[in-house]
Amino acid sequence: MAQSWTDIELQEQWTLTADELALLPGMTDKGRLAFAVQFKFMENHGRFPEHYREIDPIALAWIAMQLGASTDGFAEFELDGRQGRRQRRSIRAILGYRPSTGPDLRRLAEWLASDVLPFDPQARHGRDLALEWCNAQHLEPPALDHLDRVIRSTLHAYTTRLQEMIHGRLSVASRIAIDQLLAGDDPGDDNVPEPTTAAPSFVHLKADLGKPGRDNLLAGIARRQAIDAIGLAADVFQGVPGKFIDQFRQRCATESIRELRRHPAPIRYSLVAMFCWRRRQQLTDALVDMLLQLIHNIGTRAEKKIDKQQFAAFKKVRGKARLLFKLAEATADEPDGVIKEVVYPVVSQKTLQELVAEFGALGLDVERQVQETMRSSYSHGYRSALMPVLDVLAFRSNNTVHRPVIDALAVLQAHRDSRRQYYEADEVPLEGVVPKKWHHIIVERAKDGTERVNRIDYEVCVLRALRKRLRTKEIWVEGADRYRDPEADLPADFDAKRDTYYDLLKAPKDPEVFIDQVQAAMHRWLKTFHDGLAKNPKVRLRKQGKNTIHLTPFDPLVEPPNTAALKREIGRRWSDVELIDIVKEVDLRVNFSASFRTAASREALDPAVLQRRLLLCLFGIGTNVGLKRVASQQPSVTFDELRYVKRRYFNKEALRAAVADIVNGTFRIRQPAIWGDATTACASDSKQFGAYDQNLMTEWHARYGGRGVMIYWHVDENSTCIYSQLKRCSSSEVAAMMEGVLRHCTTMEIEQQYVDSHGQSEVAFAFSYILGFDLLPRLKTIARQKLYLPAAADAERYAQLEPVLTRAIKWDLIRQQYDEIIKYTTALRLGTAEPEAILRRFTRNNVQHPTYQALAELGKAIKTVFLCRYLHDEGLRHEIHEGLNVVENWNSANDFIFYGEKGEMATNRVEDQELAVLSLHLLQACLVYVNTLFIQEVLADPGWRDRMTAEDWRALSPLIYHHVNPYGRIELDMSRRLPLAA
Repeated sequence: MAQSWTDIELQEQWTLTADELALLPGMTDKGRLAFAVQFKFMENHGRFPEHYREIDPIALAWIAMQLGASTDGFAEFELDGRQGRRQRRSIRAILGYRPSTGPDLRRLAEWLASDVLPFDPQARHGRDLALEWCNAQHLEPPALDHLDRVIRSTLHAYTTRLQEMIHGRLSVASRIAIDQLLAGDDPGDDNVPEPTTAAPSFVHLKADLGKPGRDNLLAGIARRQAIDAIGLAADVFQGVPGKFIDQFRQRCATESIRELRRHPAPIRYSLVAMFCWRRRQQLTDALVDMLLQLIHNIGTRAEKKIDKQQFAAFKKVRGKARLLFKLAEATADEPDGVIKEVVYPVVSQKTLQELVAEFGALGLDVERQVQETMRSSYSHGYRSALMPVLDVLAFRSNNTVHRPVIDALAVLQAHRDSRRQYYEADEVPLEGVVPKKWHHIIVERAKDGTERVNRIDYEVCVLRALRKRLRTKEIWVEGADRYRDPEADLPADFDAKRDTYYDLLKAPKDPEVFIDQVQAAMHRWLKTFHDGLAKNPKVRLRKQGKNTIHLTPFDPLVEPPNTAALKREIGRRWSDVELIDIVKEVDLRVNFSASFRTAASREALDPAVLQRRLLLCLFGIGTNVGLKRVASQQPSVTFDELRYVKRRYFNKEALRAAVADIVNGTFRIRQPAIWGDATTACASDSKQFGAYDQNLMTEWHARYGGRGVMIYWHVDENSTCIYSQLKRCSSSEVAAMMEGVLRHCTTMEIEQQYVDSHGQSEVAFAFSYILGFDLLPRLKTIARQKLYLPAAADAERYAQLEPVLTRAIKWDLIRQQYDEIIKYTTALRLGTAEPEAILRRFTRNNVQHPTYQALAELGKAIKTVFLCRYLHDEGLRHEIHEGLNVVENWNSANDFIFYGEKGEMATNRVEDQELAVLSLHLLQACLVYVNTLFIQEVLADPGWRDRMTAEDWRALSPLIYHHVNPYGRIELDMSRRLPLAA
């Protein structure tokens, strides 16, 4: 397939050297051109072209210009003819290549099975990797069709071997249990199973649990117990890659019971076993999530109830002194009178009641009232739901400091059915379980003088302590995935490959060298900010008050003169372009639909039919109008056919790969004269979307209001989103920022990351520094920021910064924990765990963790460097502000595209919510791709290019949609193309 080349790539890859030109004398012009093209193609790709379509016309013209030859008639030259084969033999001899043989292909197959397929079980990049292997071995690969057959054969053999291995390891009892699980009737795709606690069927195992509640908790426990009854052990999956299990878990989830029964025994049993093994981990995580949410609800609802009572009771009665005088005067005059006849005419009964309520509210013991409310709600409702969860989850801790909570859980389970009301004080662990502020409430003194502990109050304290440790992973759960042993999040071979991992991060092995580098950066920027402060009129430091930094806000920008005219010109040339036609045009150019592969063992649909149905599904999901609405307007496709394509072909990995293809395609078509050189800066921010709330993902957002989910976007300076992710409202934006930087699959290299206040922290500054990118936040609380010193004695060197200076960095902490810092950073880089799972350990709830303390100190140092840069350089402030405005602009287009169901995710399946987010991302990326072409075609006119001013170039964005129509009838004509240059 032809590629697009920039001038730099042409010069680097297609320029003939003097030695190469010396090989060409004695040939005809056509022969010289063919030899040169085949030579450079082999040099660049490690193989010879099979057809003229593989040779880019621009590269061909570039070589012809160097030779002084014409490209006319070049297509008549037979590349695989006698002369072409003779040229190839010469080229092989010159470059040191030889044709691949049968033993070579067997070695290739062995390498694919050992080094590629464990990480790419579907061999999505198998051809590219195989070509790279052949090139490294100086082998000419076979024809591409033959190479694809080798890859498919290797993949089939690899899959068959692992499935038979799993099948052979299953016990007879496990196979019988799987047969019983598949013995039920298949209710069909339309029947969504209701939560049940009695004998869950295989269909029930596929369903999500729903929102936290007693019935859903019990249903989750029943489903996990049904999987436990199969008797799966970790040994069954020993040596089976996790991605392989995930792939076949998804395949099993898309098949009906009838389809599973029809498979041969090795496939059937291994499919169900892998599904159940991964599903058990997911159910365990879901149960822990529910447990944490319900424990949280015990406290928050009690606090809200007491606050409401206080607010209702506290009604300030004004003029108390005058009321006291009236009351005293009335009662003194008639001491024997009746209250109703003497007092109430002077001071009404309602006023006296308000006085009593006011003074009662002022004297309320809030902590005791909250504790009593929590005890009441827990004993009457929550206890019956939470105790079964504690029975099925096995809690562990690697730290003896948190052992009291584990011991306390054992006490709860041992006395679960007891009718005791109190524990003896020395019978249960109190330190590390009961907060000090509640000690006087929980521990009571009996009549005989001994101390005793109220059992229900103690259980509430144990659960709250458990929640705190689970969130920081100081306590973990056996069989979980996100809540697993934190040691499993780290690279297991770090000690053996320490030097390799230090080199991977480009970090010095000596902590003293590392500390010297950080100190040098701090000194350089503290001095720069200090010396330039007098000439920095927009920054002032105040010596009094909390707000010590005063920063002059930016002046409002004037709208560029020609940007609106350019948009009108695009609307005039391409008016009312259908959104689905934009998606189709991008697929015809980029072929992103090739990323979607069936979850089944083979594909039966015709490629053209599949492509059309994929585009219709993407439009229906990405606009939120639904597949039924799309199918109702298509005479040649039904709702069931679209639903089949979605079930078999749609998953997160395929959508991310398709988005990466579009984004990389956008990078390739960008003209540097218009968009500038390849950018290395990216901005990230989140946006709330409304969503159904009968699931574990949807939460109430205190800042935005309303129930929903958060979508976190990573957008480059030219409005191209490189990564998106669905998150809970309470999830860490710092972790989301890290994930986007490390996990995006595009060709962009991120060196600068713009975030808002919620996307930064001291730990984030530390990790970003070691990972090699600049974290550049726009801080909301810039007025209260402080600068740290390299050493306490340095305060005199920066006297003008005295109002914002604070203590020196504790370098000893960094020195002691340097190796652990590198280990955790390596885990982030390699992806041995999600960033949120790793960063969960380093929060203020776990302030005693020594590695957290070291990361916080390092983060303070790096943040000091950033603050000095930020305050000294107004250009950097503008750059960050403009970058984050690009994300805001991206968010503005979400509602335009995701318009179905009023922009609310009308599903409770978390997997469907993720597919909707990624489909929206894909549609918006297609819009940016086509708009880039539109803008470039308009600006190809010299008249338009000359009109553009510096402000116009700065404000130029391909994220415009005034000329696009996403509504109305949905008509997809694959033969109709947009009127665009090739």
